[in-house]
Amino acid sequence: MSIKYAILGLLHYTDMHGYRIKGHLERNFGHMWSINYGQIYPNLRKLEEEGLVSRGEVVPGKGLPDRKLYAITPAGRDAFARWRETSPERGMLLRDPFLLRFVFSGFGTRERALELIDEQVALYEKQLEHRHENQKRWSTQGIYVRLTGELGLELNEMYIGWLRRARKEIAGMPEEAFSVQSAGTEARTSPAH
Repeated sequence: MSIKYAILGLLHYTDMHGYRIKGHLERNFGHMWSINYGQIYPNLRKLEEEGLVSRGEVVPGKGLPDRKLYAITPAGRDAFARWRETSPERGMLLRDPFLLRFVFSGFGTRERALELIDEQVALYEKQLEHRHENQKRWSTQGIYVRLTGELGLELNEMYIGWLRRARKEIAGMPEEAFSVQSAGTEARTSPAH
């Protein structure tokens, strides 16, 4: 999902500054893809250069820095409409740094694998709590926002269930079945290879 169009979509609702855009992206799109501050402002500058957003200054309360307020332009609405009408480029893509570590857990200790799973369960339980808090707000923002929010809840619950099942299975394995180091070493040094 392109951050460019996520920003344009958010600006359809109201004018926003970069910090608020990032907050919305994390809260409402966190189950779709991850984002960082380093991506927000360069994309806002590029959108402004392309004439898709305009920028104004906002003076907040005492002691806070001035923030730039961004608004979508008519050209931005047109570009967003064209993007919205096109089909997605590919199917679902799950990018999770935990899964990359998890798939190689057999090269480490069972204890560390279980710790990593426990950390993920705690993380996703906290995320699920936030999604439940947001559910009422989602229901007032139209069917598409509500359904997407419900998908996030269901994916979150499914992932927690999978993590718990994986933990139980790994914790119940005999020690010699956990590690793949010896099998991998034998395979690499075998004369048949």
